[in-house]
Parts: sequence; structure tokens; C-alpha cells
Amino acid sequence: MLRDKLMTSEASLGLDTPQRCYGEFHSQREADIPQLAVGSFTREVCEYELPGPDRYFYGCPSGVADCISFGERISVSVRAGAERDEMNQVNYQKELEKIISGLDKGKAAPSLFLHSCCAPCSSYVLEYLCGFFRITVFYFNPNISLSEEYQKRVAEQKRLIEAYNEEGKGHPISVVEGDYEPQRFFQMAQGLEDCPEGGERCFRCFDMRLRETAKKGAEGGFDYFATTLTVSPLKNARKLNEIGQSLAKECGIAWLPSDFKKKEGYKRSIELSSQYGLYRQNYCGCIYSRR
Repeated sequence: MLRDKLMTSEASLGLDTPQRCYGEFHSQREADIPQLAVGSFTREVCEYELPGPDRYFYGCPSGVADCISFGERISVSVRAGAERDEMNQVNYQKELEKIISGLDKGKAAPSLFLHSCCAPCSSYVLEYLCGFFRITVFYFNPNISLSEEYQKRVAEQKRLIEAYNEEGKGHPISVVEGDYEPQRFFQMAQGLEDCPEGGERCFRCFDMRLRETAKKGAEGGFDYFATTLTVSPLKNARKLNEIGQSLAKECGIAWLPSDFKKKEGYKRSIELSSQYGLYRQNYCGCIYSRR
């Protein structure tokens, strides 16, 4: 059983204090779950590798939570190392809530330059944030390899925003389409073509898209920039926030932290996608993720 396979001998880790750890299953296919094999633990971050180049299971020591990818609650007994990675302690959803609760309702809503990866992921994020921020969606995704796929996704993004504005869900939402430059992605990915999905190639892709968002947001005088990517269980929210925080300092614009999949954000995005009949793609967009 999956639960049995996730249990690891404490003695084999050679560590001390028992901890609880939750995981997000990084796979496109639910059928991969039963094949899960115990992997290694490194400074409280659990990594399980499955057969094949693009399937992982990651855990993090922030308490027990749902395995959002497929809805099963998974608790794993692990041993904590002596050192604790402070970044793994951050609850980005709570950080976002602190910022929202501190907004002055007597003043104009702050402006947010929001990178969006696709309409389905943005559906919940826009519904959640449009009551607190004046949002401009920045659709910049050169990782989408096929032009036909890109055009389909960007059209869905614009259709969703138009529907939200017609319904008056919150502050009016604007959209800016970035340059579609797939060659820019391929240049960035050189030498990383065989990198496993969810690894260094993805991290550099995050940086490329968020860097452009931060630069354009700063040039436009926006108060914050952010991304919808953290709503996906297949994306590393901690890494996305680390990149965003670094770019905030570099570009001179505040980063809006997030982990939008929490508080059933991912589940809500699925509901909204169904409600609005959105096209839900089954891969991120780059040709490497389709392997």
C-alpha cells in the first residue's frame, strides 16, 4: 500500500527528533502513485524517486497536510536533522494574509502585476485577490513551445478576465500580453534538455518568467508583483517565492508571497475551470514536459 511504502525506518536515517512531513506528488499521472519507492532524506526535505525521469515525491516539514495532487492525506514519519532550513518554515499563505489584513481600506487598493501561466490557474487567484488589489495580468510564457497551443491558452486567459469583469467580481482586471518568444526559452534550456521535470530547468524557467514580470512591474510603477504558479501542486512554491523575493530586491518592486494551492485554492481552480468551461491543458507547455 502507498502508506506502507511511505514509512521509512527511523534508524536507517540516523537522525534524532521525530517529525511529521507532508508531500506533494509531482507527477502528471495518478497511476504513478502505487509505484512510489522510499528515497532519501536531506535536511528534512524528503525526496522519493519513481521509475522514469520525471516523477518525484517531495515532502516538507511544515506539518501534516493534504497531498493536494490527488486528494489523499499522507503522513510520513521522518527524523529531523540537527540543522533546520529556515526557508522551509515559511508559510507563504499566512504571509499573504498578513499583507492583505494590513491594507488600508480607506486608501485606493494597491496595484498588482500578476504573472499568469494559464486561465485555469489564474481563475482562483483572480477571484481571491481582485477584491484587495487592482490587478493587471501579465501573460508571459515563452516556455509554451507550440504557437497554436500558446494562442489557445492566451485566448482563454482573456476570455476569463472579460467574464470576471462583466460579473464585477472585484476591482476591474486588466491584461497585458508579453512577447511570445519561444526561442528565448530554448536558449535558456540549452544543456538542460534531459533535466527531470521539476528540476533545474524548471527553476530557470520560473526565474525567466518572474524576472520579466518584476522588470515590467517596476517600470510600470506597480506596488507588487506575483505569480499564479503557486496554485499548482506540481510547482515548487518555496522555490517560486525564493526567486520572487530575490527579484524584488534586484528590481525594486515588492513581491507578493503566495502558496495559492492552500486553503483549497487548487480545488477551487478546478471548480471555476469547469464553471467557465476553460481549456485545461495537461502539461506546462514546454516540449520537455510532454516526454
